[in-house]
Amino acid sequence: MFVDSHCHLDRLKLEKYETGLDGAIEAAQEAGVSEMLCVAIDLENIESVLDSAKRYDNVYASVGVHPGTDVGEEPTIERLLSLSEREKVIAIGETGLDYYYGQERKSEQQARFAVHLNAAKQCKKPVIVHTREARDDTIDIIRNEGDLETAGVLHCFTEDWDMAKRALDLNYYISFSGIITFKNAEELRSVVKHVPLERILIETDSPYLAPVPFRGKPNEPKYVSEVAKCVADLKGISIENVAEITTANYKTLFKRA
Repeated sequence: MFVDSHCHLDRLKLEKYETGLDGAIEAAQEAGVSEMLCVAIDLENIESVLDSAKRYDNVYASVGVHPGTDVGEEPTIERLLSLSEREKVIAIGETGLDYYYGQERKSEQQARFAVHLNAAKQCKKPVIVHTREARDDTIDIIRNEGDLETAGVLHCFTEDWDMAKRALDLNYYISFSGIITFKNAEELRSVVKHVPLERILIETDSPYLAPVPFRGKPNEPKYVSEVAKCVADLKGISIENVAEITTANYKTLFKRA
């Protein structure tokens, strides 16, 4: 059984399912997905994220504001701590740094990232980190502001082995998405080969980044098996082993799941 360790159920494209989100959850279960972590990217839609965790036994939630979110309520430590106490919230995030889209907002992103890390430190829950073209600053802020015991995960990883190694040294996990199946992702696939299996998570990041052979279509949790197949091929092991190990890793990191 697989775990989709990062998806956005509140943003899925559900037109193909007569029963809406119920249909997508059922399709995921039929594809062998035992659990899903629904990740927040803003506070305006947070109740929808939390409601999905309440409605489904196999769905959990995180609370946070994505670094690319530049409108809406700004998170505070107090607000995140309050939300972290809600039912089935097992992580803080999605947070982090994105300099690809946010060059002009570096200082604001860094301050927001520190807020999330300090909230996570206080509530003793892991952090879900988005990082893009901000390698040194991401690692430095984690080291200076984070709790290395509860640690967290660099999700939808697209950086190099050097950054992955530095994150692993800080007790973080590395999560791979459907990007590793893309034709132009050879360098990223080499990172997968280097990261120890016991520190890998798999995810869809749906509705974004559908894996091959579904690239260009709306993504959904049932496609996490395609990520697992790619990891299995790169590691030279069975997909069943990947499912077992990444599920165990998820349970180790997100202890409240």
